[in-house]
Amino acid sequence: MLDARDQRLLAALQCDGRLGAERAAEVLGVGARTVQRRWRALLDGGAARVLALPPRPAGLGATMLRVRVLRGRLDVIAAALAAREDIPFVDLSATGDEILAVQLTHTANGRPAAGQRDRLLFRQLPGTQAVTDVTAATVLHVFAEAADWRLDVLTPAERAALTPAPVTEPTPVTDPTDRALLAELAADARLPAVTLATTVGLPESTVRRRLAALVRSGGLRTHVAVDARRLGLAVDANVLLRVAPGRLDAVGRALAAHPAVHGALATTGEANLNVAVWFRDLAGLYAFITRDLGALGVDAAETVIVGEALKRPGVTRVTAPRR
Repeated sequence: MLDARDQRLLAALQCDGRLGAERAAEVLGVGARTVQRRWRALLDGGAARVLALPPRPAGLGATMLRVRVLRGRLDVIAAALAAREDIPFVDLSATGDEILAVQLTHTANGRPAAGQRDRLLFRQLPGTQAVTDVTAATVLHVFAEAADWRLDVLTPAERAALTPAPVTEPTPVTDPTDRALLAELAADARLPAVTLATTVGLPESTVRRRLAALVRSGGLRTHVAVDARRLGLAVDANVLLRVAPGRLDAVGRALAAHPAVHGALATTGEANLNVAVWFRDLAGLYAFITRDLGALGVDAAETVIVGEALKRPGVTRVTAPRR
């Protein structure tokens, strides 16, 4: 488990994935050499990865999938889903008979477009004998996504000092060179400008200007994919909520601001609000359900404990089938 200093250094990277050591040292009151050394150890040691998020195309939507499978066949089906480029999230339930996944879709006139999603839902999964049930819910609104989650160890003043100015209307990235830069940063958003300059064949000064422009326009967004277990967050769960329509927006916004919530989505279906949470132990999860959700007036909650996060941004663990 990471100590308080290392957690604060990771939280600083969450504010700005390309944050410089000198600026972090100034705000956090740590020596710049210490910041550089600890960041290197944390990133090389797998505690976190800093990724550049790909540009979000117009009309991008998502479908929440819930797939129940026969015991003993979970890994086979999950690995097949994780291998798909249009599925960035795959969670395996602790009970060993359920997969929760997110499939990205494109929309036309506000409605999910037919194509890969329909083939997966209506032909491929139902045609697999190991699958016993498939449900799908269209994502209507995103209150918070994985990249929005912040480790709650900085003061508001520290976080404000380390966070770049927000961009309300990101500019689409159309320039081929900018796209090439983002592609190089996808797996490691902290690649230095000199390395990028060599890769794309431009002067280092030009690369620095382009990166700064991408940040200002909202084209370069970073996400720190953390190993929650190294933060002492041993319990990972998806909580499926039923909320009255008149309270859905307020409840979704409130939960998006909760320090344990690393994803909050309004969806179609009986459970119309899906939240992903991390806690230190089951007592924390119980308090969240009984106290926090109870205070918000949630009508019903179903909790699915995640046994393994098979695929998430920056993390893909495809294991051998269980016997």
